Amino acid sequence: MTRIPIALQLYSVRDDAARDLQGVLAAVADMGYEGVEFAGYYGHDARTIRDWLDAYGLKVAGAHVGIETLLGDELARTIEFHQTLGNTTLIVPGLAEQWRNSRAAWLKTAETLNAIAVALKPYGMRTGYHNHHIEFAPMDGELPWDTLFSNTTDDVIMQFDTGNALHGGAQAAPFLRRYPGRAKTVHLKEYSATNDSALIGEGDVPWNEIFELCETIGGTEWYIVEQESYAYPPLECVRRCLQALKAMGK
Repeated sequence: MTRIPIALQLYSVRDDAARDLQGVLAAVADMGYEGVEFAGYYGHDARTIRDWLDAYGLKVAGAHVGIETLLGDELARTIEFHQTLGNTTLIVPGLAEQWRNSRAAWLKTAETLNAIAVALKPYGMRTGYHNHHIEFAPMDGELPWDTLFSNTTDDVIMQFDTGNALHGGAQAAPFLRRYPGRAKTVHLKEYSATNDSALIGEGDVPWNEIFELCETIGGTEWYIVEQESYAYPPLECVRRCLQALKAMGK
């Protein structure tokens, strides 16, 4: 099995990042994270952020970007920004109602993501989609997750979020098996039916099964820690999550 590096989704520490992004990047690198995934840039330009990343030895595991930034005239600006940042993976983290309110809408979204993937390819960039829990509630006889990923090409990344899926009653394993090679980046998020603030290793996610699938058939290039509930200050939570993963041999 190949070792998969671990990044942090900076949304986990968004208030700290808004106050002092450079300080957060330094702290995250010091904890032992190898990369970060962005969800906003807190008013900083791409060159400044890139210089900080280089200074602390962090790679970019991706960024969450609105689908509208990948369409029309916005696309060129988005490509330029991410080329400077050193990011090749542009993940849509959710959709407005018109993109997801019917099976037909999901099919249109699939078509749109396929077209975006084609447009990004000459730049060495990729797009993909990240789940919440709604994608696992049947719509017109099919799970939206299956509508989307059975109608997108292999160039569209399936960014599976373990905690969000479990919140929707869905295990990761069947989808990692159904769409082999497509989970290029995976969000490691805990979910517990009894503890809203559970950190990685304290809840119901079957980590060993997920790791085995990611490291064999998933095609996974990055594990990305995301923590959205806090038993401790956010930076302490993400430090503990990384320590838990290291204790599991990751």
